Amino acid sequence: MAKQGKRLKGLYAGLDRDQLHPLTEAIATAKANAKAKFDETVEISMNLGIDPRHADQMVRGLVGLPHGTGKTVRVGVFARGPKAEEAKAAGADVVGADDLAALVQEGKIEFDRCIATPDMMGLVGRLGKILGPRGLMPNPKLGTVTMDVKGAIAAAKAGQVEFRAEKAGIVHAGIGKASFTAEQLVENARAFIEAIQRAKPTGAKGTYVKKVAVSSSMGPGLKVDVTTLSA
Repeated sequence: MAKQGKRLKGLYAGLDRDQLHPLTEAIATAKANAKAKFDETVEISMNLGIDPRHADQMVRGLVGLPHGTGKTVRVGVFARGPKAEEAKAAGADVVGADDLAALVQEGKIEFDRCIATPDMMGLVGRLGKILGPRGLMPNPKLGTVTMDVKGAIAAAKAGQVEFRAEKAGIVHAGIGKASFTAEQLVENARAFIEAIQRAKPTGAKGTYVKKVAVSSSMGPGLKVDVTTLSA
């Protein structure tokens, strides 16, 4: 830990922590600062002028990143019969009904995205206390309760990112790996930013996007000039 602290301190030493950077510059710097022994994730965080405690100010949705996330996404599907077979053929990592529900209840959650056919929601609904806090509860508004099982699996595997505002009005996501080109990271970032802007709730008043920061998993945060978010 001391070694990591020294490395991070060294990175901060060369930065003005209050400086606002153009989006492209912030991403390029975050990528350059990703010097860990693993392929760090480049992350974006946006502080929004909302209060998610009010239903008309919640920001939530899904966005497909043009270059994916660089992560392997494990997909679990609740389905029976032909739809279960469709899910298996489409590359789902785990498929089931009552048997899968039993595994979830035992704490054996071996998936990062959960999809269900509408007829399974009676069963899946009983797992809400387990799946909900983990952000895994299927939702028709997010396209994860659907009869198009094949399409939902393909979207999840291709680099679809789910976002949801936290209590402080912050949304964040990984927009790729440090091994991506700077151009790929910028295109992914813009896709995410545009999705957040499209998701502006009716109850949001005043400045919507207040602050933005970019960093790598182990690197320092860089403040972004919000006037540079658009292409």
